[in-house]
Amino acid sequence: MRKINFGVIQFPGSNCEQDCFYVVKHILKQNCSYIWHDSKSLKNLDCIIVPGGFSYGDYLRTGAIAAQSNISSKIKDFAHNGGVVIGICNGFQILTELKLLPGVLLRNKSLNFICKDVNLKVTNSNSIFTSEYSHNEILKIPIAHAEGNFFLNKSEVSEVKKFNQIIFQYVNSKGLCDIDSNPNGSIMNIAGIRNKKGNVLGLMPHPERVSENLLGGLDGKKIFQSIIKQLS
Repeated sequence: MRKINFGVIQFPGSNCEQDCFYVVKHILKQNCSYIWHDSKSLKNLDCIIVPGGFSYGDYLRTGAIAAQSNISSKIKDFAHNGGVVIGICNGFQILTELKLLPGVLLRNKSLNFICKDVNLKVTNSNSIFTSEYSHNEILKIPIAHAEGNFFLNKSEVSEVKKFNQIIFQYVNSKGLCDIDSNPNGSIMNIAGIRNKKGNVLGLMPHPERVSENLLGGLDGKKIFQSIIKQLS
C-alpha cells in the first residue's frame, strides 16, 4: 500500500496544523508537509488539510481573509479537479468562504466560545471520510469555537438532503439528535458536511485531538484512516 501525500495549510493564526501533521506523519506514518499560505503550488499532493485556528486573527469575518490568500485559489483548483480536501473548524469556515461547501458559519447561539467534548453521529458512512466507521456510530470528539453555528437557507437544505451531504450530526450519548445536544445552534444539528462531488469535507469538531489514546481517545482517527484507504 503506497503512502499518501498530505499537505497541511499554514495561515498566519493557524494553531492546529502541528496536531494534524503529527497525526498523519507520526501516528499514521504517511507523507506530510506544511504548505505556507503564500505558496503558489500544490504539486504531488493527494489530500489537503485546512486546519483550525484563527487565520488572520479572524478579522473581518472568520475565514474571509484567508479565502483571499494565494494558496486558496490553488485549493479551489485542487478540489475542482477531484483532490481530497478536509477543513477542520477554522478550515471549515474557510471552505465555506471559498464556496467549496454550502452554507455559512455564524456566531454560536450562546454568543460564547465553547470548548468541550461533544457526541457525534456518523450520518453517512459511505464517504471518502467515513468508510472506516459504521452507519450511525456514535463518537466523542472535542469542539473549540465561537463561530460554529452552521446555517443553510431553504434551497441549500433541500440540496444537502438530496445529495446526502450531511456526514456528522451533534447527538446525545444515545444518538438522539435534539436541541439539547446541539452545542452551537447549527441547523439540523449539522457538525460536518461534504460537497456534492464528495471530495471536500468541512467539520467543526477536531478529530486530530482524539487520534491517540494518550490524548483520551481514538474516535477521530478513522477519518484520516478512511481517507488513506480511499486514496491508496
